[in-house]
Amino acid sequence: MYVCVCNAIRECEFRRAARQHAGDAEAVYAALGKTPQCAQCLEDADEMLAEERHGKRRLTLVA
Repeated sequence: MYVCVCNAIRECEFRRAARQHAGDAEAVYAALGKTPQCAQCLEDADEMLAEERHGKRRLTLVA
């Protein structure tokens, strides 16, 4: 699944970077060499960031 369509950032890439870098979602984007474009993804990105930092991960089921 893509977290950010504008920058083609996949959820697994974002979560890995979130575990390795401090700061908010925009800082994690910067660590990936990207900047938010339309910013519609930032709310979900912030949620994933909190999940990774607090050890709580939401399961995504794919049919």
